[in-house]
Amino acid sequence: MKRLTIILFFMFFISTNAQLYNLGQDQGLLRGGFGVTWINNQPFYAVHLTPEIAFSNIGIGLNLNFEFDSSGKLRKEDFNEFSDYLSIIRYIRYGYKNDPLYFRLGALDYATLGNGSIMYMYNNSPSFDARKVGLELDMDFNEFGFEFVYGNFLQAGVVGLRGFVRPLKFSSLGGIPILGNFEVGATFATDVNKYAGVSSGTFNPVTDRFSPIANNGSIKAVGLDLGLPIIRSRTVKWVIYYDYVKLLNFGSGTSAGFSFALNGLGLINIKTKFERRFNQAHYLPAYFNSMYELQRFKLNKTTGKVTSKIQELMAADKSVGNGWYGQLLVRLLNSFDIIGSYQRLDNNPKSGLLHIATEISPKGQPFIARAGYDKINIQSEKDIFKLDDRSFLFAEFGYKPLPYLVVSMIYRWTFTPVRDTNNNIVNYIPQKKIEPRVSLVYPLNF
Repeated sequence: MKRLTIILFFMFFISTNAQLYNLGQDQGLLRGGFGVTWINNQPFYAVHLTPEIAFSNIGIGLNLNFEFDSSGKLRKEDFNEFSDYLSIIRYIRYGYKNDPLYFRLGALDYATLGNGSIMYMYNNSPSFDARKVGLELDMDFNEFGFEFVYGNFLQAGVVGLRGFVRPLKFSSLGGIPILGNFEVGATFATDVNKYAGVSSGTFNPVTDRFSPIANNGSIKAVGLDLGLPIIRSRTVKWVIYYDYVKLLNFGSGTSAGFSFALNGLGLINIKTKFERRFNQAHYLPAYFNSMYELQRFKLNKTTGKVTSKIQELMAADKSVGNGWYGQLLVRLLNSFDIIGSYQRLDNNPKSGLLHIATEISPKGQPFIARAGYDKINIQSEKDIFKLDDRSFLFAEFGYKPLPYLVVSMIYRWTFTPVRDTNNNIVNYIPQKKIEPRVSLVYPLNF
């Protein structure tokens, strides 16, 4: 079943259309549905209300979900902490990433600072049962600006800030082609969660308490980046860049590469990024990645074993070696997209890092399909097809018997938190959710 699900996902990955789920300006969606969901083979009756609205530069998305067991009781994990109530508002945003002003409050799906050497596609809510409210804020004043990410307002966690300046803009040289847009950036990011630096400890099953033994404290990263746009026009943007990152008390690394974007006036759009990464011992590129919240700290209550991101960092010796990273987005006729990214280090057999996403809803056609997949620590290409504690998957395949009615099957490979007696999350374990759903999706235009 696991292998079949991923194969189906790749079959539908060949094209995508965002008209049904991604809103344009002055649009909205009245969206809701009901179904039966199986969570780890246990049935629940599910009701979903997920309307979205995009008015001018402002976007708001709600996410209200109720899951009832066979006796009619609401599933405990749906609303068992204050953040669950706050996260009914999935997001409030102003603008979009790379706009002069961008603001997003709520779920952070793929937060990135700069070129992503420290924070890349960070997801603050990988588990629906432990939803978090975070913040992204970007401001670009032409001569200078900043990017800011805060992972969780209700608990100490990940925070990052990148400031940048285009120094030649302050002089008469600012009008020189190419050199005028030369950019210098500096980044600081940290995780102040109390488990961020824990590499070992003891667990008492009688009291259900964990006591750290080795704790390196909060993880801190600083970085410097240089960027030079070779071409920067309405249709073509080509930037070469160089990043340096130091994980304080650990190692450092550098990366050099380029990003290229072609806006083909609606015919073909291409965005690509390719870089070479040079890694010293005890350094991991893009430390705060899409699965970081799951990797930070895991405690197996049965064995007492601790698995953490800091352990992986400490074990990264010189034999890890350098590596490559690539990213590609191709859009044809504003209707068909192909997007994906992949990392592989030269000498580390467990360094594969994959992100792909797609959505298919051809205008005038009665079927839809959308999916997203992330996996870390990929050992081989065959390993990509296995769902485990290093995977995150969402897939929906459906049919529209009427223009605004969708009958679909949804499959989620996600995670549910394991808590101690003080309600602290000490682990995440995989959770499989399968749901046949009937949804009403009604577009609004303002």
